[in-house]
Amino acid sequence: MNKIYDKRYPVTNLLLLITTGVFLAMFLLRGFNYASTQTIYEFGAMNGRTIQYFPSQIWRLVSAIFVHIGLEHFVMNMITLYFIGRQAEDIFGSWNFLFLYLMSGILGNVFVFFFTSSAVAAGASTSLFGIFGAIITLRYAVRNPYIQQLGQSYLVLLVMNLVLSLTPGISLAGHLGGAVGGALCAVIFPVRGERRAYQVGQRLLALIAYIVLALGMIWLAFNRSI
Repeated sequence: MNKIYDKRYPVTNLLLLITTGVFLAMFLLRGFNYASTQTIYEFGAMNGRTIQYFPSQIWRLVSAIFVHIGLEHFVMNMITLYFIGRQAEDIFGSWNFLFLYLMSGILGNVFVFFFTSSAVAAGASTSLFGIFGAIITLRYAVRNPYIQQLGQSYLVLLVMNLVLSLTPGISLAGHLGGAVGGALCAVIFPVRGERRAYQVGQRLLALIAYIVLALGMIWLAFNRSI
């Protein structure tokens, strides 16, 4: 059991628990319709048109991270989170990893809002691509050989998964947005043992870039014709 649940990774454990809880609730409340478009929408999937009509539902930018479309989608993302979440939490520390995960997922969903507003999209993939983007970015800024090697491996995985994202029904916009968010977060948040990888001014600039990009795309999405 120690290998399945490890108290050294509280944020990864919490994210797995919340996402699993949402998935079980979908199944228990909707039965075998748990993967239908209506169900995932009701449980908080991303839909830009809804946010345009009802701005109070901007919370979907966050909730969609924890909703999944079917068993395969859920299992694959949770297995990925289990392994790379622990690696990222080791590198960034628990609190920084939590912000990285959420901020990447949010920016990924902002990209969905802006580029594919009619789509009903959901999943942790936006955040997972953010982890890929963050570690790849660190590869070029730190001296730690473990992070450099991990970044190289993640670069291969990122390219492969972006190619797969061209498949109909998969949100390329969400994945790209998540990766961009993760790359910015890699600069914003310090890494254990590598706090001088980026200067304070660079971290501040990356934070400003994230805020401007996210708010700018949201503003543009709201102010275009529906």
